[in-house]
Amino acid sequence: MIVQSHLTDLPTPTGTMRTYIHRPMAEGLFPAILFYSEIFQQTGPIERAARLMAGHGYAVLVPEVFHELNPIGTVLAYDDAGREKGNADKAAKPAESYDSDNAAMIAYVKQQAWCNGEIGAMGFCIGGHLAFRAALQPAVKATACFYATDLHTTTIPSQPGQHSMERCGEIGGELLMIWGKQDTHIPASGRAEVYRKLMEQGLDFTWHEFNGQHAFMRDEGERYDPQLALTGYQLALQLFGRTLNASHARAMVK
Repeated sequence: MIVQSHLTDLPTPTGTMRTYIHRPMAEGLFPAILFYSEIFQQTGPIERAARLMAGHGYAVLVPEVFHELNPIGTVLAYDDAGREKGNADKAAKPAESYDSDNAAMIAYVKQQAWCNGEIGAMGFCIGGHLAFRAALQPAVKATACFYATDLHTTTIPSQPGQHSMERCGEIGGELLMIWGKQDTHIPASGRAEVYRKLMEQGLDFTWHEFNGQHAFMRDEGERYDPQLALTGYQLALQLFGRTLNASHARAMVK
């Protein structure tokens, strides 16, 4: 499908959240995917990934995850300064603020003429964690988490009982958890801890560990693995195709 892109500025309890929307250039109703970036916000690789998913029949929303902490439109570079700023933002924003961000996007898509009311979530790196966090929302039916950071740590601040893993029993939809075995951000012990907690809660999830480094999906930089990336996209598309009824979207190409 040919894709169109536009943006909207959504009000949230913590300020205006710019959200980039990529969706089919077609008439009809499409499922929505809440799509969460790395700490750098909507970079070129993130926009291309979102547009790829949109081209398969989804309305994809990419929020500025640190909208409270940066001017609207901020994109951080993939360099030391960008990483330092992004990690500082990650440590400054409490987990509860992402809940209100998610609620704002869900309310928005449910009012749009191009959305069929079915909602999923997807993300990379911290975005994988934020997609996991979005899965706490009852409206989210399926979630694809790619090398989700900080599920096994307390780097993202939260109130007692509000850590994402402490609340994971609230997740009602299906999870797809994808990891890289060579990812130094999420060691084997951290992955094992996450797996154990998901099993304890009896959640509906699929677990994949590939021979890849952190950010192997990002199509810039030396860690990019095109073959693994294609496999990752296929797994996500299979998940959303089964759970969000994308194949039934009523579309007519203009």
